[in-house]
Amino acid sequence: MKTRRSIHRTLRMLGAVVVLWTAAGCTGDFAEINRNPNEVTEAEIQRENYKTGANIKGLISLVIPVEEHIYQFNELLVGGSYAGYVEGTPDGWLNKFSTFNPTADWLKWPFVNVLSETYPYYRGIVNGTDNAVMLALADLLRVAIMHRVTDTYGPIPYSKVIEDRKESLAVAYDSQQEVYTKMFEELDAAIETLQTNVQLSTEAFGKFDNVYGGDISKWLRYARSLKLRMAMRLSYVEPELAREKAAEAIAGGVITTNADNALLTQAENRAALCWTDWNDHRIGADILSLMNGYNDPRRETMFTQVPVKQGEQTVMGYAGIRIGAYPASADQAKTGYSNLIIDSKSPYLWFNAAEATFLRAEYELRWGSESEAARLYAEGVALSFEEHGVDGAEAYLAQATAVPENYVDNVGSDHIAARSKITLPWATGSQHAEENLERIITQKYIAIFPLGTEAWAEYRRTGYPRLFPTVNNQSGGTVSSEHGARRLNYPTEEYTENPAHVAAAVEMLAGPDTPGTRIWWDVKPYND
Repeated sequence: MKTRRSIHRTLRMLGAVVVLWTAAGCTGDFAEINRNPNEVTEAEIQRENYKTGANIKGLISLVIPVEEHIYQFNELLVGGSYAGYVEGTPDGWLNKFSTFNPTADWLKWPFVNVLSETYPYYRGIVNGTDNAVMLALADLLRVAIMHRVTDTYGPIPYSKVIEDRKESLAVAYDSQQEVYTKMFEELDAAIETLQTNVQLSTEAFGKFDNVYGGDISKWLRYARSLKLRMAMRLSYVEPELAREKAAEAIAGGVITTNADNALLTQAENRAALCWTDWNDHRIGADILSLMNGYNDPRRETMFTQVPVKQGEQTVMGYAGIRIGAYPASADQAKTGYSNLIIDSKSPYLWFNAAEATFLRAEYELRWGSESEAARLYAEGVALSFEEHGVDGAEAYLAQATAVPENYVDNVGSDHIAARSKITLPWATGSQHAEENLERIITQKYIAIFPLGTEAWAEYRRTGYPRLFPTVNNQSGGTVSSEHGARRLNYPTEEYTENPAHVAAAVEMLAGPDTPGTRIWWDVKPYND
């Protein structure tokens, strides 16, 4: 079935034939006739911007959701808790993701709300413009949004959403393998178009771009970094494909400096409301067990200090809350656990140089040079220190005996011993490959905070960092406390509004539609 985009392109090709025919005896239009059809002039961009700029901004606002309620559900209650980054403070939240028993109205947010918000913007672009750069950005942004959805659920509606002329979301699902295949195709095509137009002035669509201000060269680095992230996700299920796609991304050029970090700046960061106004969340015990044990200087730029007991004394320090805990008192939780340092002017992080560098380190560890992997590991830590404006990365990595800290609950009694004894210095030799992988993933986990959805995905893929089990498991036996949720189950709305297709999607899974079922790329044997 032809989509509107293919019709647009067909018409453009027919138009080009007419131009060539009428200009056959004229040499004055030779440059225009031979212009790459994917190359966009500034005049075209300016004309199309007014029609599609709002839709581009809309997609940008959904990569990491800027609307405070979607952000809270997707980034904090799901990704944040399953990654060990965040837990809630309200003492009345008894049905929540972290205890594996969320209510039906909670379950719809990461799926129904994201799809229903994304596709009107996306369709508005693909059906409303022939501009190659705008179409490439639309494809790139859809992949940036939807790769997080497929990594949360497994099979999702993807290719059929656009093929459906009725613009319905009640369509057939793609398997996760099919989704990834399609996404790589779309990323590669978008990268090619952006490369063709890399010299385009930032004035062309900068007014609609609060990430890179219209700088195509930076969008290219982001696109390749996203491709690298997705490639490494397949390292256990499709290692040869992972290696091929990762190598392509690295060779093209990924984010290597903090100046190229993908950060969305809004007039107001409304995600801050979740932390500063509502006070619904505090920092998880898992990340602070690591950072406290390593005496990490980045803490002072990331988290607030609270009074903590140290022997017979009370000092100011950093204290986290166990994931899946039921606070006895919301007020005590708010004052007894560390908060995030954030305000209305803080940017939204999408992708930083540290993440791309740790991904490259893992690539080298698996398929390249161990010495280069070690160098990139140290570079990733240094980039994260630089991003946070602190010194001492070399001294930090030189701590030979520092290990994650045993957790002592600052408010309640949910104490637990650290799950890992991983040290910071690189261990030379192929016999230490798995140990060094844990180092890379653990440091990446710290460096990409607060990207909970990404950290949760990497935990499922690699088993690192070693997270604490949930305090309260209310799954009825469908989820292992030790290994945590592996996905989300589909919301009730899909069973009532798209029943045949969601039933087919469940058949694509390796088990029932529960959070304990592993998705396609989640195949590594569990760590001991």
